[in-house]
Amino acid sequence: MATHTEYTSESGEPIWGIFGEFKDPSAIYHGAEIVRDAGVKKWDVHSPFPIHGMDEAMGLSGPKVGYLVAFGGMLGASGAMLMQWYMNAYDYKFIVADKPFFAWEQFLPVTFELGVLISAFFAIFGMLALNKLPMFYHPLFKKERFLRASDDGFFIAIEARDSTFNPEKSRELLERAGAFNIELVEE
Repeated sequence: MATHTEYTSESGEPIWGIFGEFKDPSAIYHGAEIVRDAGVKKWDVHSPFPIHGMDEAMGLSGPKVGYLVAFGGMLGASGAMLMQWYMNAYDYKFIVADKPFFAWEQFLPVTFELGVLISAFFAIFGMLALNKLPMFYHPLFKKERFLRASDDGFFIAIEARDSTFNPEKSRELLERAGAFNIELVEE
């Protein structure tokens, strides 16, 4: 893990990062491409609605929740089949309608339902974990201007823990990307 230089503001508070405002979705899209091409790794885009193609503009890989859901579904289905096999073919051998102890056909409804249930839990809790939720506090929330991100504001925020972060150079990068109202954010 790369270490970073600890920057402090004029008031002596540690700096969390810097953010800049953009005028519309196309401006922030092109700004994201510039920030991505500059090699910044710890940054994010904030907008009041999803912007088509922003993941590619930010250089993000595809969503990871699908892998968690698939793993949860396989875990649930195999667990259900194993549980039913153990109960019917090993632990309590009881012949019903002259069928074999492990007749998989009769186990399909429970296997399907448990697969769906466990994959749903993996989807919910995986999404919360990957999004670092619930997050009750974030340094950006202290900035009055940033509160417009849920209404009509478009912002790019660069974190100070990024290895390329420097307050002056990051400000210049955001200006080159087309940002205005650029502010430092304290912890």
